[in-house]
Amino acid sequence: MARWLFILAFAGFSAALLRDSWQDWVVRTELPLLLAETSVEVRGQNDALLRVFPVEDGRQRLAVHLDDVDPQFIEMLVEFEDKRFWTHGGVDGRAVLRAGVQAAWNRRVISGGSTLSMQVARLLENTGTGRWSGKLRQMRVAWALEARLTKSEILTLYLQHAPYGGPVEGIRAGSLAWFGKEPKRLTPAQSALLIALPQAPETRRPDRHPLAAEAARNRVLARTNLGNPRGIIPSKMTPFPRLAPHLGDHLRALNPVAPIHRVTLNATLQSQLETLARWSVRDQAKGVSAAIFVADHQSGQILASVGSSAYSSANGALGFVDMTRAVRSPGSTLKPLIYGLAFDQGLAHPETVFNDAPTAFGRYVPRNFDGQFRGEITAREALQLSLNIPPVQLVDALGPHRLMAAMKRASATPKLPGNGAPGLAVALGGVGLTLQDLVQIFAGIAHGGQGPILTWNPQAETRKTKRFMSPRSAWYVGNILGGLAPPAGARQGRLAYKTGTSYGHRDAWAIGFDGQHVVGVWMGHPDGTPVPGAFGGDLAAPIMSETFGRIKPIFEPLAAPPSDALILSTARLPKPLQSFGNRRTQDEVNDLRVAFPPDGAVLAAGDVVPLKLRGGTAPFTVLVNDAAMITGLRGRETLLSSPGIGFSRISVVDATGQSQAVQIQLAN
Repeated sequence: MARWLFILAFAGFSAALLRDSWQDWVVRTELPLLLAETSVEVRGQNDALLRVFPVEDGRQRLAVHLDDVDPQFIEMLVEFEDKRFWTHGGVDGRAVLRAGVQAAWNRRVISGGSTLSMQVARLLENTGTGRWSGKLRQMRVAWALEARLTKSEILTLYLQHAPYGGPVEGIRAGSLAWFGKEPKRLTPAQSALLIALPQAPETRRPDRHPLAAEAARNRVLARTNLGNPRGIIPSKMTPFPRLAPHLGDHLRALNPVAPIHRVTLNATLQSQLETLARWSVRDQAKGVSAAIFVADHQSGQILASVGSSAYSSANGALGFVDMTRAVRSPGSTLKPLIYGLAFDQGLAHPETVFNDAPTAFGRYVPRNFDGQFRGEITAREALQLSLNIPPVQLVDALGPHRLMAAMKRASATPKLPGNGAPGLAVALGGVGLTLQDLVQIFAGIAHGGQGPILTWNPQAETRKTKRFMSPRSAWYVGNILGGLAPPAGARQGRLAYKTGTSYGHRDAWAIGFDGQHVVGVWMGHPDGTPVPGAFGGDLAAPIMSETFGRIKPIFEPLAAPPSDALILSTARLPKPLQSFGNRRTQDEVNDLRVAFPPDGAVLAAGDVVPLKLRGGTAPFTVLVNDAAMITGLRGRETLLSSPGIGFSRISVVDATGQSQAVQIQLAN
C-alpha cells in the first residue's frame, strides 16, 4: 500500500512539476508586437468615410472593435474556423488529434487543426503554416496569448490582421474593399466569403479567381447551415475613398497621432464637387486647376473643400497644392466689402451717384477693366458693373487701413506684398487672400455683417466674427449683388454673387450666397502664371452656379430688409447722399493737397507727426510754424518731428510754387 501511495505521490509531484515548467515556458514566451499600426481615417457627416491613409508597405488596415462587426459574422467565423474557441486554452487538442490522424491515414493534410488563437500567432509573426516547427511556435504563442489576453481581445486581433487580398488587411478593410460597406451590416453570403478569403487570400480573390472564391464561400455556408448561397461574387475591389485629400493632409499634419479626424464635410457633396472640378478644366489650357469651397453661413460648418481639380501632378496642374488655402490676389471680389463699409460711414447709399471718369490719386491712376468710363452712375450700378473708379474713391475716403481692419474683423487673414503699408491698390486686389478668406467674408455679409467663424470641426463651439458691417449695410450689399443676372446655366432663384479677375488674368473668382449657403470658386494656374483671356464671370461663375445646383434644387431666400434700410431713389435721398461729391479728375492731377493731417485735426502728442501729400510736383519743402523743417522731399509720406503741445501750422510748397497749409493741435 505504501508503495502505491509513494508512486501516486511521485506522479502527482511530477505532474505538478511538469505543469509548473510548462506554465513557466508559456510565461517566458516572447510575444510579437500586438499593437499594429492602423490606417488614419478622415470621417465626415454621418460618420461617412472620406479618406483612409495606408500604413507600412501601402497596406490598408483599419482599426476594428467587435462592436463594429455583424454578430452573425462572428458566430459564423467561430463555427467554421474554431468551434471550441470560447472554451479551449489556445490549442484545441481534439482538433489537433483529428488533423494528425487524417494526415497519417491520407498521407496528406486534410484539415488544419489551427485555432483562431494559433492563426493570430501566425498573422502577428507572418509565418507560414506548413512546417511542424512553425506549428509548434504558433501553439506556444497561442498559449501565451490566452494567458495574457481575453478571448475578445484575441478575436479582435484576428479581425484586425486577417488578409483579404492585395494590400487589404482586417475585416473592416476587407468589407469595404469587396462590398463597399462596413462589416456591421453584412449578409450571410457576404460574411461567408469574408470568412473564406483569409485562408487563401490570393488564390481565392474574387476578382481573379471567382470560381474558387464562390466554392470557398459555399463551403462556409454549408458548414454553418445557412442554406443556399445568395449574392453575387464581386468582380473587383471597391477603391478606398480619397475625398478632400488636401484637408486630410492638413489635419494629419496638425495632429499626426490622431487615429480618426472627424469633419463637417458632406461626403456626397464633396464627391460631386470633386467631379465638377475635374469637369471644369477639361477644355482649359494645360496646367489650369480649380478649387471649390462651400459653407453653411448659418451654422458656420464647412460642407465641401476641393483644393484642386485633381490630386496629382498630371497635366502640369500641380494638383497637390491646396488652392483653398493659397494666398492670391482677390481681384474685384473685395468691392462688396468696400461699398458696405462706405454705407456704414455715411459716405454713400446704393443710389448715391458717382462720377466714373478718369481720376488720379497721386500717381495712382486706375482704369476700368474694359478701359471705358460711364460718367454719372449709382453705387448700385457701379458695383454690379464692377467699375474701378468708385471703389477706389471710397477707399481713398475711408482709408486703406480701415479696409484691412474690416477684413481682419471678418476673420480673414489679408497679406500685403512685402508686409508693407496698404495703399489704394488694395481696393482692386492689391492684397493677398485665400479662397477660404473670401468665403468667410461673404459668409459674414450674408449673415448681416457678423457671421460665424467657418470651421471643419463638428465639435467646435460656434464662434462669431467681430462685427465688421451693420445689418443695414450688409443687406444693401446683398440686395445689389442679388440684382445681377444669374450666371449662365443658373437655376432660377435669388443668388447674390460677385466675380473677380486678378491683374494679368492670373486668378478667376466667383463668390456667392443665398439665405443659407455660401460658395467660392477659384480657377487659374497654381503657380500664378497668367491664363490668357480668363475672366471670373466666364470661368468661375458657371462653376459656382453648378455647385449651388448640387447643394439643393432651389435657392433659400435672401434676408429681408432691416427696419432702418432706406429704400429710396436718388432724388429722395438726403442731400449729402445724393452725390458722392467732386473728386479730382486727371486734369487736376497736379493739385497739391495735404491728405493727412486734415485741417483742424486734434492729435495725441508724440515724438512725430505723420504727413501725407497728394498731387503736386516733387520736390517738396515742408515748413512748421513758418520755419523750414524738410527740403527736397521726394516722397509723399514722411514723419515730422513734433512741434510740441498746442496749435501749429504745417505748410507744404511744391516745385511749381503750389502750396497748402493746415492747422493742427497736439494735446496730451
